[in-house]
Amino acid sequence: MINSSRPCGALGQTSAEDARAEAQELLANVRPPDWRNPQPSGIYDLIILGAGPAGLVAARGAATLGRKVALIERNLLGGNCLNAGCVPSKALIRTSRLYARMREARELGVGEADELRADAVAAMQRIRRLQARLSRSDSACRLRERGVDLYFGTGAFISPSQLRVDDAALLTFKKALVATGARPASPAIPGLEEAGYWTNETIFNLDATPARLLVIGGGPLGCELAQAFCRLGSQVTIAQDDPMFLPGEERDAAQILAESMANDGVHTYLNTAVVAVRTQGKEKIIELMNEDNKMTVRADEILTGIGRVPNVSGLGLEAAQVEYDTVSGIRVNDFLQTTNPRIYAAGDVCLEHKFAHMADATARIVLHNALLRGRRRLSALTVPWCTYTDPEIAHVGLYVREARQQSIPVETLTVLMHDVDRAVTDGDESGFLKIHLRDGTDKILGATIVARRAGEMINELSLAITAGIGLRKLGQVVHAYPTQSLAVKMAADAYHRKRLSAVAR
Repeated sequence: MINSSRPCGALGQTSAEDARAEAQELLANVRPPDWRNPQPSGIYDLIILGAGPAGLVAARGAATLGRKVALIERNLLGGNCLNAGCVPSKALIRTSRLYARMREARELGVGEADELRADAVAAMQRIRRLQARLSRSDSACRLRERGVDLYFGTGAFISPSQLRVDDAALLTFKKALVATGARPASPAIPGLEEAGYWTNETIFNLDATPARLLVIGGGPLGCELAQAFCRLGSQVTIAQDDPMFLPGEERDAAQILAESMANDGVHTYLNTAVVAVRTQGKEKIIELMNEDNKMTVRADEILTGIGRVPNVSGLGLEAAQVEYDTVSGIRVNDFLQTTNPRIYAAGDVCLEHKFAHMADATARIVLHNALLRGRRRLSALTVPWCTYTDPEIAHVGLYVREARQQSIPVETLTVLMHDVDRAVTDGDESGFLKIHLRDGTDKILGATIVARRAGEMINELSLAITAGIGLRKLGQVVHAYPTQSLAVKMAADAYHRKRLSAVAR
């Protein structure tokens, strides 16, 4: 359970002393300066490399099972999610959404504030305050109290059953889990390294929003932060080398996002590559190429968001007889075993979909298969995901194109958010719900939601797919009125009406 008893100051009211105290608390939780690694003794039932979401879930679970477990982290507990990903980005997005909403005050029948401005310093302090608070549940001391042997340092295999920490402590294991995560991909653009740039791992160290920001990449990270910084006052330009944002999502979903970002003031270049960067004083000059057209953009800062690559180097995977490559990561089977059957992998280091909840889910599979002799499969998971722009874009299951590739006939039911009463009263009418059914049945194959609360709404459909609940049964569920999730019941009602109409004919 997270201890939330410590009071948190209001946004904009955190003193310098409070900020220092929160930074010290965070460090004490995720990498205590005075930490001493334990002395290895005996054979570990499970050794885990990496203390991000997957590693922490596995360590807690193994300790709960009464197993002898070691957890090795070379940087900070919590991994990317706590320190540079989900937590800081969603905290910043919350601030930017509030600021954007306040600008809509007159539309909602509220007088506009006389002095409305974003406070980047306060926003960043709030991020660190939340990180400190959330880090308590899996702090170094809490892990030790739970019976986890926690080592800070670089772990590397020296054989199929042994590894060393910082070329010192020798650890022997029955089973091991590699959960070292991924890091931002570095674009090969001439002059970028010399000019300097930010990634998601460094951008939250800013103490002010840049006046002009260029974002390279129109995937989830690029779109989320481009919109957030624009709403907080930056002049933002985003360059995407694909013809649309979020190239893996449905086209109409990406189009709605493009329109929303344009309304916020984001300058967009699609089908455009960044070909060179140079500096002129403190200014960065970026050269763009769209087909045969060259353009120049000037910015104060550059943020890259072109994807993530697995952390596989320096782990001694060859000595452990674990196959991998630097692009797709560690090779695993459906049970998440590597080519060394006593070593498993979970999370971003081995998965295509690099989500914190996917890391959590795969760590649970490893716990079951490695320690309880189970046979749980990666392919059995139903995994939703969400891009936390405004509106949010969430998806679960198959896309229509994927169903067609598998020769599965598809029927799609669509509900527009402007027909959902709660979306209308909230002023959140942009977006839709699409549910893809196997044609002729009510079996749900997949769904896409574009809405302000899409990330919350998608879980109902994820549950339905996982449990084999058809759309007809979902239609029998009484939904609270008025809620945006009533869109699901409206889709079920449309399905029912269509079937009744066919019977009547």
